[in-house]
Amino acid sequence: MKVTTETFPKFIRPLLRYFHVDFDPPRPPSRAELILASSVAIVGSLVADMALVAVGTKIFPSVRDYGHFQFSDYAKLTVIGVIIACCGWPFVTRVSSKPRWLYYRMAIVVTIVLLAPDLYIWHQGQPAKGVAVLMCMHLAIALVTYNALVRIAPTHRFRRQARTRST
Repeated sequence: MKVTTETFPKFIRPLLRYFHVDFDPPRPPSRAELILASSVAIVGSLVADMALVAVGTKIFPSVRDYGHFQFSDYAKLTVIGVIIACCGWPFVTRVSSKPRWLYYRMAIVVTIVLLAPDLYIWHQGQPAKGVAVLMCMHLAIALVTYNALVRIAPTHRFRRQARTRST
């Protein structure tokens, strides 16, 4: 049975239409493209994190020994988050005719949600300058991951035609 928007209750269909969840996707990216894009997203995000920590501790020397700026602390969370985001891209490419449009909006919502723990630890007394750098790290990770996925592992408007061999 093919899934369509008609298989959902009527009250949900307008929401599905608004978000372009129509189960009529373009050809999704290949597995190789996804692996390459995910690798670039992970490495790029870690490099961005390291650069932001270096700049942040240079600008704000008072947070030089901030615990969250230890590579082992932020690297594992960055890798986990990027892998989750990378798993979302192929899913979106399979349910939407406008996957970049939908994924962009999802990335914004997820990034805003992921800023909540930063605000919480700031509220609990963590140094504002250190938390500001953490927030910049979240934004950089979102930018790097989104761009790596949609540019290196894009969808293709036309589906490949099966090649026939002439013998």
